[in-house]
Amino acid sequence: MNELIQIRHLQKSFGNHAVLKDINLSVKDGEVLTIIGSSGSGKSTLLRCINLLETPTGGEILFRGDNILSDDYSLPAYRAHVGMVFQQFNLFENHNVLTNCTVGQVKVLKRSREEAEKIALENLDKVGMKQFASAKPSQLSGGQKQRVAIARAISMDPDVMLFDEPTSALDPEMVGEVLKTMRSLAHTGLTMIIVTHEMKFAEDVSDRVIFMDQGVVAEEGTPEEIFHHPKEERTNIFLQRILEDK
Repeated sequence: MNELIQIRHLQKSFGNHAVLKDINLSVKDGEVLTIIGSSGSGKSTLLRCINLLETPTGGEILFRGDNILSDDYSLPAYRAHVGMVFQQFNLFENHNVLTNCTVGQVKVLKRSREEAEKIALENLDKVGMKQFASAKPSQLSGGQKQRVAIARAISMDPDVMLFDEPTSALDPEMVGEVLKTMRSLAHTGLTMIIVTHEMKFAEDVSDRVIFMDQGVVAEEGTPEEIFHHPKEERTNIFLQRILEDK
């Protein structure tokens, strides 16, 4: 597999507070990478730097070999390749589900409305939300909104999907339906980078797991290595604490 994203010596500070400290990692085409760690470890900031919702303080992010932080790189072109699903759903409340899933296709990808609606309906069907195409977001549960957000993102044909704790704002009974949708996506060969606190899900779907602690990548490995044979004591402490809280 080719390397899709390479991150070299990435740093991000807010004032005097260094949130990311010399992050180095790569993501291959078709890989499912999950990022775990305590609150405040820098997981979400890393994700937001990857799609440049936050501007890194230092380092490089390479997409297919090109540094997206260079002055002559087209950010709109890059963002068209990167889909993102947030903790909050960020749907347009005044538009129905179908329009939420077509507006970006028409404006950014310049698809006709007819083509955009066809693609949107196919993706809404994949996430089990086709029958709600004419509903407004206010008529949906949290889990349903998040599945619409996923359909909207994949309708843009991204090369990589970023998920920032997509189940953290959901009621417990709705978490399963969103994780099921993400599991099915993971089996399609789509490149996915997922920040999650759902450890069983991370173990099941990941090709590789990264454990972050205090702004650094403390350990990385296969799900088997991280969850069952962690090398770092702080990884072990984190996992024990998570399991005790369950």
